[in-house]
Amino acid sequence: MSGEAPACLTNPTYDLLSSVKTTDLLYSVITKGNPDMDLMNLIPTTDEITVAIKHPSTYDVLLNDDGSEMTITVFAPYSKEYKAAVHEQTNIRLKQMQAKGNRNSNVITAEELEKATIKMLAKTTKDWNITFDGKKPKFTVDAAKKLYEDVYWIKDQIEEAVADSEVFTQD
Repeated sequence: MSGEAPACLTNPTYDLLSSVKTTDLLYSVITKGNPDMDLMNLIPTTDEITVAIKHPSTYDVLLNDDGSEMTITVFAPYSKEYKAAVHEQTNIRLKQMQAKGNRNSNVITAEELEKATIKMLAKTTKDWNITFDGKKPKFTVDAAKKLYEDVYWIKDQIEEAVADSEVFTQD
């Protein structure tokens, strides 16, 4: 070097990017500038999704008498608990379809589908912090079935939250 300043510092019209090979720049961005390129960063960090229950008209988060948010925690679709519930329900349906002498075993009614959906949601619910009928009920699968049947709009909020969940980022 002769002691002269680089052209990028002395020439205001100098194009810095034109002096860098495109392949080198892309490689640098892909391998070093993008943390999601490591599959380890895409492993879910939790098997649960906690849904804050919102008023169906105002969309305000509902509060319990103690001031805490009403929440329902469900297992994420890739969790072992969720998969076990899916396998159980699928196995029951397959057995029904394979039953001898039952020509209509592969027909499912809208009522059966609704019942199966509520049962699946109840079995994949882990816990809750809610007020129902003036009480803070303890979570059970049967209590969850009743809640999801009686307060039908909660089911939609949970299904939406599960579909929108992004638990793939590590802290």
